[in-house]
Amino acid sequence: MWQQTLITLRARPRGFHLVTDELIKGLPELRACRVGLLHLWLQHTSASLTINENADPAVRRDFERFFNRLIPQGTDGYEHNDEGLDDLPAHFKASVLGCQISLPVSAGRLALGTWQGVYLGEHRDHGGARKVLATLHGEEA
Repeated sequence: MWQQTLITLRARPRGFHLVTDELIKGLPELRACRVGLLHLWLQHTSASLTINENADPAVRRDFERFFNRLIPQGTDGYEHNDEGLDDLPAHFKASVLGCQISLPVSAGRLALGTWQGVYLGEHRDHGGARKVLATLHGEEA
């Protein structure tokens, strides 16, 4: 079985956001997959996808603080600021974290660990809706 779906995530403010449920809702075919892989490709250069803590929202706030210290906004010496001071730092953060993840599928569900969830890193002040191309490959139940 092969399934490919373009999922549009709602617009979010700058920060790290748990989007696992929104992705699963956008891919009902997942329930029919006995075993397989789900590849998620974020079609943007100023946002990212990563896997981390799904229970304590403080982790997501700490991620934002860490990456803002690591890659500060308004640093002199860069040329690319066509869309504002958050433009190039957003590209840097997206490159560090990446725009794709692959997840195992087992018995119609994502085989995430107990405390794992999918984060969208929104690195722009006003990024808008984000598109994720979800490609599911596996054996049907």
